[in-house]
Amino acid sequence: MKVSREQCAENRERILAAASSLFREKGFDGVGIADIMSAAGLTHGGFYRHFASKDDLAAQTCKLAMDGTADKWSRLLQDDQQAPLPALLAHYLSQRHRDDASRGCMFASLGADAARQQSGVRSAFTGGLNALLELLGRTVHGPSRQARRRKAIATMSEMVGAVILARAVDDPALSNEILAATSSDLLAGYATLPGEA
Repeated sequence: MKVSREQCAENRERILAAASSLFREKGFDGVGIADIMSAAGLTHGGFYRHFASKDDLAAQTCKLAMDGTADKWSRLLQDDQQAPLPALLAHYLSQRHRDDASRGCMFASLGADAARQQSGVRSAFTGGLNALLELLGRTVHGPSRQARRRKAIATMSEMVGAVILARAVDDPALSNEILAATSSDLLAGYATLPGEA
């Protein structure tokens, strides 16, 4: 039976959604094509109608997730123009984000794994990071574009590192402390007006 164009597109979206969640939960190497197709409710044989390989799927999944994160950050920053960085920190350094790795930030879930992947995944991470740094660069203080970019890189690094550490420990109080301390540190730097640092 021939699958309609609409059904084919829907199946592809289901595969991408399943892969996105499973990759974040288990890592790129912790899940196989059969697992992804099963989670999508599809047969293993249909995979190659949509993707050339698992690496191709991983790269496309990362690109789609990174684009989604950039869109979400843009909305958060647009919704709170008076205090954009505090709004972003409240979202990113939250217990909800920490506890939902399957839908959270790809950098916090898969950053270490990405370093060992093929160029498609690393390219998606590079493009995604640059997009987020551009957004962060609009929220941080600095006397020049270059200074704001440096601050954005440091901010992003601290945010991602905090979520990784908060997820890694088995002490809930320490996990919450990591998120709170990172937020406080970044907000203290944000509160410093340009020229006062």
